[in-house]
Amino acid sequence: MTGSFESSVMVVDDEPGIRTALRANFLRHGWRVETASGVREAIRNLEAREFDLIVTDMRMPDGSGMEVMRAARRSNAATAVILLTAFGSVPDAVSAMRDGALDYVTKPIPFDRLQSAAAQVMQRARQAGPIETGPACAGEQAGAIVGQSPLLLQALQRARAAAGTGADVLIEAESGTGKELLARFIHDSGDRAGKPFVAVNCAAVPETLLESELFGHGRGAFTGAVASRPGKFELADGGTLLLDEIGEMPLNLQPKLLRALQEREFERLGEGHPVRVDIRVVATTNVSLAGMVERGLFRADLYYRLNVIPLSLPPLRERHDDIPVLARHFAGLFAAQRRAQAPRLRPDFLDRLQSHSWPGNVRELANFMRRVLALNDTQEIDARCFDAEFHPGAGIRRPVSAPALPSAPVALAAPAGTPIREMERKHLENTLALTGGNRTHAAEMLGISLRTLRNRIREYGLPPRRFA
Repeated sequence: MTGSFESSVMVVDDEPGIRTALRANFLRHGWRVETASGVREAIRNLEAREFDLIVTDMRMPDGSGMEVMRAARRSNAATAVILLTAFGSVPDAVSAMRDGALDYVTKPIPFDRLQSAAAQVMQRARQAGPIETGPACAGEQAGAIVGQSPLLLQALQRARAAAGTGADVLIEAESGTGKELLARFIHDSGDRAGKPFVAVNCAAVPETLLESELFGHGRGAFTGAVASRPGKFELADGGTLLLDEIGEMPLNLQPKLLRALQEREFERLGEGHPVRVDIRVVATTNVSLAGMVERGLFRADLYYRLNVIPLSLPPLRERHDDIPVLARHFAGLFAAQRRAQAPRLRPDFLDRLQSHSWPGNVRELANFMRRVLALNDTQEIDARCFDAEFHPGAGIRRPVSAPALPSAPVALAAPAGTPIREMERKHLENTLALTGGNRTHAAEMLGISLRTLRNRIREYGLPPRRFA
């Protein structure tokens, strides 16, 4: 549940003890916190400011969490919402998720479960990014990807054809290319549009919680399981389940996942009766699953079961013509968020953008544009703004761009003879600083899993609280 240095949350509950406990828990993990004792106070807070996350009780004396969620959507469509609910109102919470809530937690509140839920919904909100259809993208569905390049349009055409089959899909592409947006495009282009779209990041959920997250659990299944809870498979019934970063699925859990995919049937943790679902599965990965199979890190039968229709997305370096389109899109989007006029992007600035390799792909370009607009309060963005970010010694930290820690000797400039371990440590520290301490984004830029990043932070003795 760790927040970035700007993450804000509003806790809404009519019970003072719960508000106090949740406020302390969020503060301890680096969030800016406001509280509200009911629906009316929450709506007043939303009229005054925006929040990244809202954690709200489902039932309160002056209204419901649904009213808070709708008010949050009016204030900012990107605000993530987690519902707190008693066991008896779980069906209401599940229904609310179909209407836009991103998760729910049953009372009494297990803080580790809330931490996991908050981390996931914030990651999904960040990864979703802008949803807009580019001028030459086929279709008008929400979730289409901005761009006009032939390679992108070919990928979208293949995805639309896959959507019409109802078959499971495996998307292999580099980090930052928009794999989740492509998954949403498939969902919206098929006959399950309007049904639930449920995502779970296999790398973001602790291994000990992942089985319960996917398949749910019965009451008493483990310490802290005070009530039965459906998993993501059940919540996606009738719609689409996105298994993000499927390559991070633990080997010991892969047989149960394989059976669930083959039979569309599984058992909740701690329960003995089968649960059947009607879902479509889209899996994404930024590593080669075939390569993982060869190294014994991924089951071959699960790989073949997922790889019914393989799809990919071109990296930004193969979509040079889309870079100006994306840059103008992000400039307009971020300016609108600040209620400001979008600046003009001069040709020399766009030329600089097109000459850059963008190893972090569209996500890196989006973060760069956000930073440029924040640091340059002007109506014209020129090449000097680019150089100030990327030219050494310009007074602003230079973005680090390398596919993974092992390639640091190639990607980093350092005096000859510098120990590789020291170069890797510095590269990791610079990347974390660039992302404002956001471990998820840093892991994606480096091309490693979140779990590997945590291990490297410990290995190199970096301050864990600083990079939480």
